[in-house]
Amino acid sequence: MKFLRTPDHRFEGLPDFAFSPNYLDVDDTEGGRLRIHYLDEGPADAPPVLLMHGEPTWCFLYRHMIPIFKEAGHRVLVPDLIGFGRSDKPTERSDYTYQRHVDWMSEWLRQVDPMGITLVCQDWGGLIGLRLVASMPERFARVVVANTALPTGDRPLGEAFSSWRAFSQSVPDFNSGRIVFGGTTSKISEDEVAAYNAPFPDPGFLAGARQFPMLVPDTPDSPASEANRDAWKTLKTLNTPFLTVFGEDDKIMAGVDKVFQKSIPGAAGRNHEVIPNAGHFIQEDAGPELARATLKFIGET
Repeated sequence: MKFLRTPDHRFEGLPDFAFSPNYLDVDDTEGGRLRIHYLDEGPADAPPVLLMHGEPTWCFLYRHMIPIFKEAGHRVLVPDLIGFGRSDKPTERSDYTYQRHVDWMSEWLRQVDPMGITLVCQDWGGLIGLRLVASMPERFARVVVANTALPTGDRPLGEAFSSWRAFSQSVPDFNSGRIVFGGTTSKISEDEVAAYNAPFPDPGFLAGARQFPMLVPDTPDSPASEANRDAWKTLKTLNTPFLTVFGEDDKIMAGVDKVFQKSIPGAAGRNHEVIPNAGHFIQEDAGPELARATLKFIGET
């Protein structure tokens, strides 16, 4: 599998991002290897918190939350999905499938080998992370979902998602930083916009970001629909504590928190939250609030 690797200098001097990189390799499913970048902050033997990003971001998204978890005594693991951040970027859009993303992150998780994980996942971090929970429930102590879903294609994805998908495929300049800017209520700075664009020096690096919206199951027979149905069957049997924390201003994911609350046993009786003045990228609008809600949840469970 052919891939690109973003030069290290692109990640120098980013605002509020003085974290050391870590790397490991996974099978690309074609006989080669791909490098995954991740942050690993805090004591190795501390209770782990796994923070998973989505489209079109990278672990920079969690920069305001990592110190809060670390100071609370946790090990904080924050991977960059393949195609994003400092992870390798296959060059062909056809290289990216939902199943491959799950397989790549499953191998990464097995190699890092944390147990007793608190998962915090947003956007595609949930579409992939919840598949990890369903396949390896013994690793997860609790789950926090923030502005994410696990679609099967059996229900319409909604007008807001359809508009986003159409935009993602037609816009001539796929500017990740401006996309994040548009998905926040408080609005990020120009330096932060640049940081979200740092992984993508030119359009050749954007195959994964361009393809992600097309991988969301939108019909009952989409390639990932059956696997996601199977994951739901497992999730509906788990008593793993489960919390929803959604941004009130997120139009794409509006109402999905109720689906989780009604469907997953571990969500019953929890202090679910909807945070005002927070958009799709809740980590930017209300990162400390999301971190504190997670720590409170850990303390309660």
